[in-house]
Amino acid sequence: MALERTFFIVKPDAVEKKKAGAILARIEQEGFNVVALKRLHLSRKQAEGFYAVHRERPFFGELVEFMTRSPVVVGAIEKDNAVAEWRKLMGATDPAKADPNTIRKLFGANVGENATHGSDSLENAKIEIAYFFPANELV
Repeated sequence: MALERTFFIVKPDAVEKKKAGAILARIEQEGFNVVALKRLHLSRKQAEGFYAVHRERPFFGELVEFMTRSPVVVGAIEKDNAVAEWRKLMGATDPAKADPNTIRKLFGANVGENATHGSDSLENAKIEIAYFFPANELV
């Protein structure tokens, strides 16, 4: 295995429920090292840019509305095999189908409000980290 970095978002639903701290604690308990972290309220422009890959999909507008409705926590984490390990810890997109004790099972409500986002590949992790963090903010 190789040391990797991946990107995550604690989505508005989890922040609104005051679960961001519990999710961050779980990230650290699972052996991830937090290399960048910030809380922010995404602008429409930021959300549309971040999710541009979904622009033509019917749920794009709803996704942008959701992601801009209240603050999020974004971060970069590192660990051996981080992309796969973070996706495993998050659980299935649909919390009802997620494995027990995964973040989405514990904190997600449905497919749309599923508490977290995670990069799906090492390449996308690099792009997503750079979208929110200049190199000098990664420690």
